[in-house]
Amino acid sequence: MTTAQDTVTIRPARPTDAPAIAAVHQDSRRATMPYLPPQRRTHDEVTRWIREIVLPESHTLVAVRGPEVLGYATVQGDLLDQLYLRPDVRRTGIGTRLLTEVRRHRPAGLTLHVFQLNTEARAFYAHHGFRVVATDDGSGNMENLPELTLRWTPSPGAAVPPGSP
Repeated sequence: MTTAQDTVTIRPARPTDAPAIAAVHQDSRRATMPYLPPQRRTHDEVTRWIREIVLPESHTLVAVRGPEVLGYATVQGDLLDQLYLRPDVRRTGIGTRLLTEVRRHRPAGLTLHVFQLNTEARAFYAHHGFRVVATDDGSGNMENLPELTLRWTPSPGAAVPPGSP
């Protein structure tokens, strides 16, 4: 039996993916973080940011089914800067697959920041072994929302097997 997840591939992002990545970014934030102020940036502005800043400065992976970009993750050093999915593919294992591939590229560990209000993301990362290492009042982010810094460090001697969550 083939599931929707079976047809998903994780690959490095290409500049031509920028419009689709921008759409995932905007749609996901709108659907999963209703506490954020309305998006002020246009789709074209977000696309330009993805193409000119995110892709050149980050290791970016996309989850695709055929030509469709379903989600993406960006990493700078050991910082998982972004992991977003289209709202209609959440809770299908695609986020876990993206995270697994990111971990494969950063086997020494990962750090990330998450809004304290983002309880679903916090639960996702806790499920995958991330632990709170710091808190802040939000004065350092554009949204001025309190954040948590989370860290995943593999157990000594443990490796992340290819394809495992």
